[in-house]
Amino acid sequence: MEHILDCKGLKCPLPVITTKKFFDQLQEGSATVIVDNEVANSNISKFAQSSGFDYSSEQKEGLYYIKISKSPCACKPMNFSEEKLVIMIGNDKLGLGDDELGTLLMKSYIFALSESDKLPSDILFLNGGVKLAVEGSDCLGSIKSLSEKGVNIFCCGTCLDFFGLKEKLGAGEITNMYTIVEKMNTAANTVKL
Repeated sequence: MEHILDCKGLKCPLPVITTKKFFDQLQEGSATVIVDNEVANSNISKFAQSSGFDYSSEQKEGLYYIKISKSPCACKPMNFSEEKLVIMIGNDKLGLGDDELGTLLMKSYIFALSESDKLPSDILFLNGGVKLAVEGSDCLGSIKSLSEKGVNIFCCGTCLDFFGLKEKLGAGEITNMYTIVEKMNTAANTVKL
């Protein structure tokens, strides 16, 4: 019997959470997840890949059908690496006080980070922080440099939508709150700015 998970119309991160809860109950099995937007399709595909599941995605008539299969050996333990550092940036300014100074400090921080010998594994941009990773941002060059050096750059899709910036994303990839939580939970250290 084929299981269908109808996640059309669900807001981020519910499609991923619904999919995860379904597969958490199974030792093995498969399902087709149906979503109505590219971000949900991408997020569920990334979840399936990171979980070690077989998956494929197909678009038909404006909907995405993600077929996912879990085998008994697809159990991925959480990875707590002592080297894994995650930085979460929730604002486009660094510190409280003067906004002009905060903007200057954030630009300086991201540039200094891009020149550092020890780089984080992931940078998570949330809320106003997503403004740093879009076209026209003074920090975009440094963020691209971090990405080229192997740092994973993730921007909250809900936040980009809220600010009307999704089409202007200049670095990294759009993600969801489930992935953000997973990145933070598997990090040895998380720095919040």
